[in-house]
Amino acid sequence: MIKRAGKYNQAVIAEEAGVITLKSSVSMLLELVKIRITMLVSFTTALGYFLAADNPGFGFIYPSLGIFLLACSSAALNQFQERDTDSMMERTAKRPVPSGRVTPGYALIVIVTLLMLGSAVLILKANVPALVTGLVTFFWYNAVYTPLKKKTALAIIPGSLVGALPPVAGWLAAGGSMADFRIVMVASYFFVWQIPHFWLLLLLYGDDYRKAGFPVLTERHSVRFIKTITFALLVATVLIAAAMPFAGIGYFAVSKIMLIAFSVMMIYGSLRFFTNGELTRKDTVKTFMAINLYTLLLITILSADKLFSSI
Repeated sequence: MIKRAGKYNQAVIAEEAGVITLKSSVSMLLELVKIRITMLVSFTTALGYFLAADNPGFGFIYPSLGIFLLACSSAALNQFQERDTDSMMERTAKRPVPSGRVTPGYALIVIVTLLMLGSAVLILKANVPALVTGLVTFFWYNAVYTPLKKKTALAIIPGSLVGALPPVAGWLAAGGSMADFRIVMVASYFFVWQIPHFWLLLLLYGDDYRKAGFPVLTERHSVRFIKTITFALLVATVLIAAAMPFAGIGYFAVSKIMLIAFSVMMIYGSLRFFTNGELTRKDTVKTFMAINLYTLLLITILSADKLFSSI
């Protein structure tokens, strides 16, 4: 039987037995579009909308859906583009396309369909600026960042623009102005956050990336150096978020207190990661999970704050 992450994957077992069920088909599709990542993209889009709208209501649904569909298309295209290198890495070899569970032709059909649906939702139910932002994000991820990863270990730095743009799309869909400093701060947070997020993954799976032919920082710099840079960027990420209440983002004192309290906790956790002399997988995974949880809390606190303020 096939085992993944300590649990039996019933969908994969069914596929290998030649039984294609609705459940296994949905499971493959969700893997193809990297659902956990693309859902986060839709959340950041909704956050941008909430912050810009005077009375958000349910208006966030269409831009969030449109950007979500574009992100799903982009994620599937990335899997199509990197199917050969993905098949060489233990972390990604079981993805639908590199594993052969989904054919490249089927993946292309899904990619084009989602791209058209996402574009249609944005142009019909949001606005042109949101559509343009979504398409620029799509292009930057698949036409710039993806091929750049094979050329430089620092590709994540320009590639992080991909994470900064979805909240901008939501902001523009709500009629917000790019001259507003609040959206600059929010976009900056998601830009900076992606760099330590990726480098923590690198510390976990550096050998995998190297085996697939990707240039990695660990080939040029010591683990200590990468830990130092990662720690500095973790702190920078948190400081941007902690400064948001002082830049007019947030209405209620409880929201601001919660954000600052979680920020202090995150910096303390990052400091423990940095000062621990020996790099352990447990510490790295813990820090990786912590910065992701911190980001989800940031989105939740700021979104809830704006929604309650408009009641």
